[in-house]
Amino acid sequence: MSEVKFAAGLRPDGLPAALSDPGRLAAVAATGLLDTGPEEVFEDLAALAARVTGSGRAFVTLVDEGRSFWKSCVGVEATEITDRQGPVHESFCYFLVGLDGEPFVVDDVAADPRTRDHPSVKPMNIGAWAGFPLRAPGGEVLGSFCVIDDEARTWSAADLTTLATLARSVSAEIHLRQSLEASQKAHRLSADLARSLQQGLLPPVLLQIPGLESAASYLPASASGRVDVEVGGDFYDLFPTRGSAFAAVLGDVCGKGVEAAKVTALARYTVRAVSGGAPAPAILLERLNTAMLAQRAPRFLTSVYTSFRLTPTGLAGRLALAGHPPALIRRADGRLQELGTPGTLLGVLDTVRHTDVRYRLAPGDLLLLYTDGACEARPRPGTTPESAAPVFGEEALADALRASHGLNATDTITALGVALAARHDGWASDDTALLALRLPDS
Repeated sequence: MSEVKFAAGLRPDGLPAALSDPGRLAAVAATGLLDTGPEEVFEDLAALAARVTGSGRAFVTLVDEGRSFWKSCVGVEATEITDRQGPVHESFCYFLVGLDGEPFVVDDVAADPRTRDHPSVKPMNIGAWAGFPLRAPGGEVLGSFCVIDDEARTWSAADLTTLATLARSVSAEIHLRQSLEASQKAHRLSADLARSLQQGLLPPVLLQIPGLESAASYLPASASGRVDVEVGGDFYDLFPTRGSAFAAVLGDVCGKGVEAAKVTALARYTVRAVSGGAPAPAILLERLNTAMLAQRAPRFLTSVYTSFRLTPTGLAGRLALAGHPPALIRRADGRLQELGTPGTLLGVLDTVRHTDVRYRLAPGDLLLLYTDGACEARPRPGTTPESAAPVFGEEALADALRASHGLNATDTITALGVALAARHDGWASDDTALLALRLPDS
């Protein structure tokens, strides 16, 4: 040991102080490879080194503060993890750590003053040793990629070039794994944040109004082959307005992501704020348009809004559309009726035109509000010929609603979800929001 000068000096036990460097130890732990079994990629690289150099033994070794761990040990029988590690002072790898990653090459271990008294020479029958550093992305020395020959020998330039290249390959594999894990972690965090934000833009629990069934669902669009997760722009709400009156709103913001979420939040809370002073749906949508323009909303919005009251004979309401698909009424006898007059979408023009349409629901009748994802369901691109499975359009949605005749609001929403899933098979081309209001049978 006295023949080797380590830049960071020695620990009290005489080993390189660099072994205990906190940053290096954190980098070793971050590999996730300590105390793990053999893996093909590391076995292949070590076997290649042993074969090309003719040494017979090759190792991928990680070194922490007190031990060396063989992730791969070609030419040594060590199947159990407990057999693949030993005290760090019995490993040549501490030389690489102490020398800050400089290669450590010995042609004749028994004659070299740096190694002749090393405790592993005789037990491991080491005649010659050559090792190159494994480095973390930050440059920290994780351990070594080394070969051992039983006999003393002169390592050729080709041997050393090969070892240096393979050591870099092992380091690159470790970097790739860490990058992939970091990416997956970031994706999971992004997905969690997106789900939390999306949930914050929808009612945690849909309002239950005595004498009226209500149910809703939201299905985000699939990722279209990407790994990113974005907040969708569909939303719905059901809330009291003034006195015994209530309102329901459903909207679809153009696009996805943070900008769409801003518009969704602005729309939902503006609707609640102004609903008490704007009993007419058309007036409310006009005020929402004004608010979006004043706030310079980055995305436009389509929406359907209805205000209603329960009456002794059923439900009386008014509904207006802002660039949105018409609502559907399923009558108690199974007949369907489109509801709504086309109107101007919101957030684009100073002057908009919306029309209130009056309607009534009798016992057994159901009102369905939906976003266009409900009439655009299609198979995942490239999986089914388009001619064999066309888009689940407005007629298909109407048929599915008609087929759910007699079901309550919750079961109707479930049945529509099943019909949509049968068409897109788990791959939603767009966000889909559904909201159903039904008067119970008398």
